[in-house]
Amino acid sequence: MRNAFASEITNLAQTDHRVVLLSGDIGNRLFDPYKTLAPDRFINCGVAEANMIGMAAGMAMAGLKPIAYTIAPFISTRCLEQIRIDLCYHKLPVVLVGVGAGLSYASLGATHQALEDLAQLRTLPGMTVICPGDAVEVRLALRAALQLNTPVYLRLGKKGEPVVHQSPPPFQIGKALLVQQGRDAAILSTGNMLPTALDAAVILEKMGVSAQVVSFHTVKPLDPTYLDKAFNRFKLIATLEEHSRAGGLGGAVAEWRCDQNDIPPHTRLVRFGTPDHFVCDAGSQNHHRKLLGLTPEAIAQRIVSELANSHIRHNADRPSNPTTDRPETFTLASSRDER
Repeated sequence: MRNAFASEITNLAQTDHRVVLLSGDIGNRLFDPYKTLAPDRFINCGVAEANMIGMAAGMAMAGLKPIAYTIAPFISTRCLEQIRIDLCYHKLPVVLVGVGAGLSYASLGATHQALEDLAQLRTLPGMTVICPGDAVEVRLALRAALQLNTPVYLRLGKKGEPVVHQSPPPFQIGKALLVQQGRDAAILSTGNMLPTALDAAVILEKMGVSAQVVSFHTVKPLDPTYLDKAFNRFKLIATLEEHSRAGGLGGAVAEWRCDQNDIPPHTRLVRFGTPDHFVCDAGSQNHHRKLLGLTPEAIAQRIVSELANSHIRHNADRPSNPTTDRPETFTLASSRDER
């Protein structure tokens, strides 16, 4: 994702001379092409992230389009007050780019893990929060973010993530992208978990479950049109994110659901994310995903289990009728007829 970002911002800087890139002492070689193109529009702000936000605010007030880039926890948690007052209070068009979000830097420990940034930033008034699902979405999201006249948080993975979209989809901030059709359940993925969601859907199909996969690249604002249709259509909605279950995409969807009066009572919401404690084990991103139940196999197994349990609860809640009720065996239908 970060390579796609570096390439795209270089392209954009060629045509828009208001674009300025601020770096928190990171990505120096990554941005060599950009610095060759626009050396006077690249500023290494050093390990002074809060000050970088203030610089970006001043540039935005002067009519420039600043983009501040550094590791995700350092551009979110470390700078929260400056983002809140300098950017959001003044409604300034600054794009904050957090690279290595979620567990991307898992091997460096809790200091480098960004598992609370969505919860923090989506509560700020006027902040737009975007988590692209692959490198293609990164390019489209950056272009769209620069068109807004308000603060944006662009949350990226690291590098080497699989490309999901073979051609650019119709990307729009606040509108979910349908990646795969399905009938029994919907997996709403945000950020770099999109390939995992698709892998889980493949496993689910072998288990007899038809799963729709959606890229929920925008965590704020949510897509209420899609959510309304999904909660009235599917037996189960699963949110998937490399972020704490508290306050991320799953939390946002749960809040939306609580405000609705016409959601079927037996539609199940399952949130996949990290638990409410620091992850202190040493290991890679894949090691931590396995530890926390964020692998395709673990996701598929839990969805099947939740579907079975919700079916049992639904039948238990129905008034019994001796003349019509018959013993049932729970079997999930095959998805092949809806492909």
